[in-house]
Amino acid sequence: MSQAKDLRRRQLGAAALLALAILGSGCASRPPSQDFSGERLQGRLSVQSDAGSSGSSAFELLGNADAGQLELSTPLGSLVARASWSAGSVLLETPNEKRRFNSLDELGQDLLGEPVPVAALFDWLRARPWPLSASEPLPAPARGFTQIGWRIELDRFDDGLLVARRLAAPALTLRVRLNP
Repeated sequence: MSQAKDLRRRQLGAAALLALAILGSGCASRPPSQDFSGERLQGRLSVQSDAGSSGSSAFELLGNADAGQLELSTPLGSLVARASWSAGSVLLETPNEKRRFNSLDELGQDLLGEPVPVAALFDWLRARPWPLSASEPLPAPARGFTQIGWRIELDRFDDGLLVARRLAAPALTLRVRLNP
């Protein structure tokens, strides 16, 4: 892999967890958000990979796995990236480019270089297993479950913290702090 492509993956890599976190990019204007059915979730997230990439960002997630939008911003509120999706189309906008994908999973695969269960994240962020795949509860006294190769830890979910850990190598840890 070229050094430039590796750098882009590291910068946009965390953003691929639904476009999860992009560091070091410029600012973009923030047009009004569209109306999406589903909840609005806001907070901070961080991603750390055993492969060496990491990042953090403020986020706002609107809609659901079928149609929605994820905005990522710097600590000062500047928009870093926006991913918008609907049936069969995903658009990733950064200050420097616009790219289209056929699915959220394709976006994650392109940016992280490996598949990520993007559709499951919508349920996980609501402290529940994704209904389209089997899950197993964590052994007591831990709160949470394992599903599709991920351990979802809900011990501090009442305080707004969710931790998702990918069990396969390279290990990946996603921490989400939801705003009340």
